[in-house]
Amino acid sequence: MDPSREDVAAMMAAATSFVTEFLDGLPHAPASHVTDGDVPALLEPPAERPGELGELLATFRDAAAHAVETAGPGYLAYFPAGGLFSSALAELLANTVNRYTGVSSTAPALVAMEQGVLRWLCAEFGLPDGSGGIVTTGASMATLSALVAARERVLGGPLPAGTIYVTEHTHHCVAKAAHLAGFTPEQLRTVPTSDGLRMDPSAAAEAITRDRAEGHVPFLLVGTAGSTSTGTIDPLGALAEVALREGLWFHVDAAYGGGFQLTERGRAKLAGIERADSVTLDPHKTMFLPYGTGVLLVRAVSDLRAAHSADADYLQDLRRDPLLPDYADLGPELTREFRGLRLWLPLHLHGVAAFRSALDEKLDLAAWAHRELSRFAEVPTEPDLTVLTFRVPGGDDAANRRALERINAGRRIFLSSTRIGGRFTPRLCVLSLRTHRPHVEEAMRIIRDAVVSASRGTPAAAP
Repeated sequence: MDPSREDVAAMMAAATSFVTEFLDGLPHAPASHVTDGDVPALLEPPAERPGELGELLATFRDAAAHAVETAGPGYLAYFPAGGLFSSALAELLANTVNRYTGVSSTAPALVAMEQGVLRWLCAEFGLPDGSGGIVTTGASMATLSALVAARERVLGGPLPAGTIYVTEHTHHCVAKAAHLAGFTPEQLRTVPTSDGLRMDPSAAAEAITRDRAEGHVPFLLVGTAGSTSTGTIDPLGALAEVALREGLWFHVDAAYGGGFQLTERGRAKLAGIERADSVTLDPHKTMFLPYGTGVLLVRAVSDLRAAHSADADYLQDLRRDPLLPDYADLGPELTREFRGLRLWLPLHLHGVAAFRSALDEKLDLAAWAHRELSRFAEVPTEPDLTVLTFRVPGGDDAANRRALERINAGRRIFLSSTRIGGRFTPRLCVLSLRTHRPHVEEAMRIIRDAVVSASRGTPAAAP
């Protein structure tokens, strides 16, 4: 199990061949190929005798092929994620050295690298001195930590009278985090929306006042910077004002939209986010990093530490560095790998300007695609960022289902759907690292043909 230098070189050569062939094939790979593969064989336990690496890589290659191609240019469903090879390389390097970063004293220089990225992100979001954060496995875990910090600071702990304010478009990870943090569904308030599916600040203020009058203790207001269904951004500045006036923790779910803070247009649309007490973002979305890369930023890192720190006798030998955080004190995880290299290496290797440029390209492509969609389809929402929705003109839900089935049956692009006003609505998101103008032009041709066919009642094409 501890290979020789020659064995390592041979294994790396085989892995390099696999990676280069995979990346070379992405431009022409089907956008979706979701069949089971040889599931019965894959469920078998490992053998007692050694296997052969070439055969095992072939098994993995075949299994990975039976999936939606999330790394390719035709993936326009949900939120495209990943794609940066430099980040995948960072994971190989980080897992090879296998350093523990839950406490800084075991790998201070590596924690400093990760902390440098987090401090840069805090500055990009306009957060003040004393801010900080933690790299998580995604916005769901980041939301849980933010909610627990809000609970501890405002309520002093779990409180049956505490209330949380969301909209029908708030991501369900907030309700899940609330449940895990000891709150019931009855403690969540759904605030009405106005002005294109955005939270109504006046309605939020009225709900808070009404709850206080009834003996409840409002403590958390959640704004969304890029909703999952439509990419819509709540009026963050106005909500921040409500939260400040009413003494609530203001959390912004920027899992999707947060990365656009790196661009001038995105920063303008996200105005007010700098007033948040906490912000979640997913670099595996708008920074093109691998799945499992989330970030939580907080206005006062001391709030995170107060909510999550713990001690034990077996940790008494650790040295505490006042310049570096112990990430185990800022979130629920104690066991923690060196998660920062997947951000640090791409940012330093490619330069921040490359990320800004790529995100600007996606905004341009989405704006162009929106204009094209408007020529042949109903467009129920105006895009704030890069999520677009459309419907068959005059079509019912069945017609729109037919259109989506026809689009995905061709396997050149892959779209998803949502519901707007209770109506089935096809949806796409232009965000993949490898999606460029020719791919969006092809997507518009495919979508137009499907919309026209569905409006005529033509059945979906066979895969």
